[in-house]
Amino acid sequence: MTTGIWLQGVAAAGAAGAASLAGTRLALGYLRRRRILDRPNERSSHKIPTPRGGGLGVTPAVLLVWAALAAAGGAEARWAWPLIAGALVLMAASWADDRLDLPPGPRFLVQIGAVGGALWLVPPAALAFQGILPLWADRVIVALGWLWFVNLYNFMDGIDGITGIETTSLGLGIAVIAAMAGAAANAIPFALAAAGAALGFLVWNWHPARVFLGDVGSVPLGFLLGGLLLHLALAGQLAAAVILPAYYLADATITLGRRALRREKVWRAHRQHFYQRAVQGGRRHDQVALAVLAGNLLLIAAATAAAAGHTAGGAAAAVTVLALLLGLLGSWSRGRAA
Repeated sequence: MTTGIWLQGVAAAGAAGAASLAGTRLALGYLRRRRILDRPNERSSHKIPTPRGGGLGVTPAVLLVWAALAAAGGAEARWAWPLIAGALVLMAASWADDRLDLPPGPRFLVQIGAVGGALWLVPPAALAFQGILPLWADRVIVALGWLWFVNLYNFMDGIDGITGIETTSLGLGIAVIAAMAGAAANAIPFALAAAGAALGFLVWNWHPARVFLGDVGSVPLGFLLGGLLLHLALAGQLAAAVILPAYYLADATITLGRRALRREKVWRAHRQHFYQRAVQGGRRHDQVALAVLAGNLLLIAAATAAAAGHTAGGAAAAVTVLALLLGLLGSWSRGRAA
């Protein structure tokens, strides 16, 4: 059974990758014709106007393959339909934001609706904290964490290739942990489809990028990947689900905390993330993205250890990886190698 699921996953990754590759090319032509460009400013990490909205090719590719997988999976894949529906709503709202620069309030309300709707359909017996907390507390913490993940996925999309690398890493990592969890094995093809779509997009987004993802890509992807991580947690793999995206979680949370302490408007664009400051220190976008990839591969290994029952060891390994990666990026931000 597991072999069949992996074969289905490889096929899903190939289909999503091809669709993303072609779809992003079509989106790029449209964005150029309509002059939908991300123009450099004091908060940018790029130097020339670059089309923004490549998610118009990526997000539909993921959702089409997910819909096919959910239809073929029947009752066992029923959990995917609320994620597909929520991502469609978020894609539409995020495209409006890319074009019209919507205020934070309406965007956040749409995100609350998508997350709340998906959680409403989770069976009451399915708990991320495995019964340690009452149902209401379990759902509140998951909802807040999922909302934060959706937003940080958008915040962290600030240099060429980084979100493509993160999405590929998470897709592969989730597939590995889902296979170990057993009960979550039906998530394998969905996770690999997301990874395949990210690889297709990286052809166009690798440094120097010809197109940026935009909110229309980063927000729905954050929602879908957050849903897959929740799927792992509900199957008893909460520690692994937190470890896999630990770099994005740490960089975004530490940066937000620092900005909040300085009483800055935390929702505004900036260049203060660890990875952005590394680029400002003289490193190329691709060098930083590859460092994040190396860290993510080590985090997958740490998550695998946690999923195998070595929770404390996996957590300790993850903290060590984060310290090394953030330390490296910090040293690069000062214009020197670690």
